Amino acid sequence: MNKLITWNPLREMEEAQNRLSTVFGGFPTFPIRFPKNGGSFKLADWSPLVDITEDDQEYLFKADLPEMKKDDVKVTIENGILYISGERRAEKEEKKRKFHRLERFFGTFERTFTVPEDADPTKIVAEFRDGVLQVHLPKRPMPKQKPIEVKVQ
Repeated sequence: MNKLITWNPLREMEEAQNRLSTVFGGFPTFPIRFPKNGGSFKLADWSPLVDITEDDQEYLFKADLPEMKKDDVKVTIENGILYISGERRAEKEEKKRKFHRLERFFGTFERTFTVPEDADPTKIVAEFRDGVLQVHLPKRPMPKQKPIEVKVQ
């Protein structure tokens, strides 16, 4: 069964920005956090890179979250959308240490993905190891649709 998803032009802008960043060498992106249940819009501080692969049994989402703990990451599915969110805290400045360059992003993030039709969200499993979050989304068998012949009158 297909779900109807409300069109959101800002989501399309985020997707276009992500595509452009891969073409032009990965300049930083700052995705918009979409409101849930009537909340207000908020700009995320950074966006982790995510690989999505598929085999016969499952979809696999891999997010790079270096130097984060599993308690700082949240994975949820709501209304056919997979949410990966969390916060990476900035290092505290030490008086004896000078920072010459800070290129890594800190703060809150949220990535959203549409759950495929053949996925079984009730059996989702996430594991966090060595700075990589892996979300396993098993597939469920889909009934094969039989063609329906329609008589033309």
